[in-house]
Amino acid sequence: MQKKDTSTEFDSVAQQCEELFTKKAKDYGLAWRILRVTSLTDQIFIKAQRIRSLQQKGVAKVNEGIIPEFIGIVNYSVMALIQLELGSPADLSQDDLTCEKAILLYKKYLSNAKNLMNDKNHDYDEAWRQMRISSLTDIILMKQLRIKQIEDNGGNTIVSEGLDANYYDMINYAMFSLIRLMIEKEK
Repeated sequence: MQKKDTSTEFDSVAQQCEELFTKKAKDYGLAWRILRVTSLTDQIFIKAQRIRSLQQKGVAKVNEGIIPEFIGIVNYSVMALIQLELGSPADLSQDDLTCEKAILLYKKYLSNAKNLMNDKNHDYDEAWRQMRISSLTDIILMKQLRIKQIEDNGGNTIVSEGLDANYYDMINYAMFSLIRLMIEKEK
């Protein structure tokens, strides 16, 4: 059995996510900066719920598969991490974040997610490879519900990880799904 190189697979999928983020930044600018973190959380919910719906129904009426939705979860989660760091500006015309700086922040947060993934993969021995993609989707939805509860609690937790940890986990579960859907299918 050939050993999988999760780090290389992660990089390959991350490059596709970053390319889409960059192209959309060129098309739309940084319009997403006006969104509050709670709105980004809801966008992630929409993506994850659509994936689950398509997995259960087996048929899509809109000609888009689940791969773009998992990419959307990655990208919206990174946007949320950026918003947690910078806050959303009250007026986009006075926002000092440039597309170039946004892309650098995107790379930083995706790199942080990869480092976390490497650490957890060491400890869990890549258990995600034995999981169903539907289970990965359910875990993303669970993480999203946790985030909503933390947001409803004003960002306060008693013993739990904060918002950022849950966004990182959603990035990694979406990346695992993308690796399974895009890379493993090619082999």
